[in-house]
Amino acid sequence: MLRTDRRSFLTLTAGLAAATALPAVAQTSDTAQIDAIVEAFMEKLALPGVAVAVIRPGQPDYVKGYGVRTLGKPDKVDVHTQFGVASNTKAFTAAALALLVEEKKVEWDAPVVRYIPEFKMYDSALTPLVTVRDLLSHRAGLGLGQGDLMLFPASDHTREDQLKGVQFLKPQYPFRSGYAYNNVMFTIAGLVIERVSGQTYERFVTERLLTPLGMADTVLGWPNVTGSNVAGRHARLTGPLRGMGDYKVVLPEETLSFSPAAGLVTSVTGILPWLHTQLKKGVMPNGQRLFSEASSREMWKPNTMVGAGMGPTSEMPTAALFRTYGLGWFIQDYRGLRLVSHSGGLVGQVTQQALLPEKGIAVAVYTNVEDGASGQIRNAILDLLIGAPTYDWLKAAVEGTAKAADKALADAPKAQPGGPSLPLSAYAGTYRDAWYGDVTVAVSGKGKTARLTLDFTRTPRLKGPLEVFGPDVFRTRFPVGWGEDAVVTFEVKDGKVAGMKLVAYSPLADFSFDYQDLDLRKI
Repeated sequence: MLRTDRRSFLTLTAGLAAATALPAVAQTSDTAQIDAIVEAFMEKLALPGVAVAVIRPGQPDYVKGYGVRTLGKPDKVDVHTQFGVASNTKAFTAAALALLVEEKKVEWDAPVVRYIPEFKMYDSALTPLVTVRDLLSHRAGLGLGQGDLMLFPASDHTREDQLKGVQFLKPQYPFRSGYAYNNVMFTIAGLVIERVSGQTYERFVTERLLTPLGMADTVLGWPNVTGSNVAGRHARLTGPLRGMGDYKVVLPEETLSFSPAAGLVTSVTGILPWLHTQLKKGVMPNGQRLFSEASSREMWKPNTMVGAGMGPTSEMPTAALFRTYGLGWFIQDYRGLRLVSHSGGLVGQVTQQALLPEKGIAVAVYTNVEDGASGQIRNAILDLLIGAPTYDWLKAAVEGTAKAADKALADAPKAQPGGPSLPLSAYAGTYRDAWYGDVTVAVSGKGKTARLTLDFTRTPRLKGPLEVFGPDVFRTRFPVGWGEDAVVTFEVKDGKVAGMKLVAYSPLADFSFDYQDLDLRKI
């Protein structure tokens, strides 16, 4: 068994099953069927804990927790158990900016430099062209997860550091010509909120969104969680690659600096007012308006084409005809309906939130594992609620997992003959990347026991020994459960080490471990 990395569940397929009208939402109780769906997934995939929230017309909201918060402990997941919902935070950042737009303090299509004069892109010609809308639309030219090592795993990079680092991130496609999911730009969007409002991002969002909504169990930033009813973190760690084998408990790896991209912590009870307000296009459950209907339309309006396909097949009846990104939301077709959704992945937790606005339906599925099962659970519940033709999402999850495992093992790098061409001391030193900072290499031990060690100086959990993996190539050995290992290739020229390049060791590695984007020069 293995996790589905965020690269996969951020491109979760969905779409149109038939051109005919689908049955209306059943008015009889469907909670037993929801329970059966969740429990079947938990049993087959050995999921420790799941929490679900469901909104549908004519029936009370349904919230429930299943299983345990943390393996080896008796505490149960309940409707108030807090999960890190990660990138589901992005919609809150967009809504916070929408409030400032309504107050005429921000314009969606104004250049970022109007609000942050020192903002710079790698190409200076692009700097005055990047707008607030671009920050929220994954279309500014940065690659998948590019720059994420400033945000994750937990590092000492501040938001201001991330702002300075953007100018050193070389775009990987022309401006506004494509799509690549990127977190750093959402951090910059959070800085726009701070500069315009005069408040921290956390305070503004709490005062203007969380408090008016009455979102119980909700805080911004994992370090700000103070209660004990908190979901644990789990990853499959006993197999040949992270994401395979049995679940083991892992520790959170988040800081406050990336809150605008992925910092919200809440429960399935806490998220209900937000989902209701989204369905009502800005009107809160108490009848008061949080943001305008115009803002709702703006946030759900497609800005970036994520992908297009031929539509449903017998193998995947929900394959999408189109998939787009708005402002903090994915928008696509799902069985002939408009689906507005997002997912969120952290170390040891994956969550899903989905809306079918025309049906008045919302679903949230929170899990305390890295696997992507939450996406299939979400789809199975959506299908139940709209009376869609039966599709075995559990079987699809199991078969997809097995196929991905086989491919990952086949694609994993293999050690090659050879080793260092120079004495180990020649590799020792400080290597600097313009946007990340310093990575150091040192020699530990003497004689036959001597070995190299590597230290990402600004990321405490990316430290460990190097083992020989080929000619001037090494593999990291970070502590089990701490980040993802990397293959390190030293550049040797004229008998000296000039720099090093890194790539993730595992094909399943989360895209936020963007080692390949580093250009480390020895200084």
